[in-house]
Amino acid sequence: MIYIKTKKEIDLIRESSRIVAETLQLLKRNVRPGITTKELDQIAEDYILSNNAIAAFKGYSQGGSSIDYPGAICASIDEQVVHGIPGNRVLKEGEIISLDVGVKKDGYYGDAALTVAVGNISEEKRKLMEVTEKSLYLGIEQAIENNKVHDISAAVQEYVEANGFSVVRDLCGHGVGKHLHEDPSIPNFGKQGTGPKLKNGMTIAIEPMVNLGRYEVKTLFDGWTVIATDGLASAHFEHTILIFNGQPEILTVV
Repeated sequence: MIYIKTKKEIDLIRESSRIVAETLQLLKRNVRPGITTKELDQIAEDYILSNNAIAAFKGYSQGGSSIDYPGAICASIDEQVVHGIPGNRVLKEGEIISLDVGVKKDGYYGDAALTVAVGNISEEKRKLMEVTEKSLYLGIEQAIENNKVHDISAAVQEYVEANGFSVVRDLCGHGVGKHLHEDPSIPNFGKQGTGPKLKNGMTIAIEPMVNLGRYEVKTLFDGWTVIATDGLASAHFEHTILIFNGQPEILTVV
């Protein structure tokens, strides 16, 4: 079921999304060689709690197929695509890290992600990050009233593949707001002009996940961490979007 949000609900989603955006910028400032992903996790959770909100991912369940998610954030390094569990791993010069944050406040959710360079990185990784982020904004441009969901998908796929990278197909964006994950699913590949119609009052999370090599992924033994099967780097950018007055409005910005 696709939810059309009321003005009151949109205001609550907007507040949760603001906290998400501020948390991500705080994390970005703290990414450096030598810090652990657990330390980043603690920075994020402390900030979220200070805003009278909770980390939406912590304790999230996949219905018994894995442990409940133990972190406040997802911290995914290099070949880890998404859902990397924070721990004692120390960030090293030349790596890239995807930071994914979800916030719940007053019963409503915001969700966003970005990928950050750890010190100096290769030109190959830098291009991967730039293309992934650009593809997100090209997808957002298609999130207009009466367009179809796969107009977003096609815009992402076309740009990514034109630049020699691949879009992950096993994972996708989603509706967000009343719940962390809602309909519709928003894949990063698809045929223009297909999928559910976009309407005013929809709040959706668009999130390209782009691999340097092939698109195939697998989930590790922890039940959460998704990696590129070829071991090459992956990047991930995400925003929560509101369709308002026929146009997309990015809610997860500072």
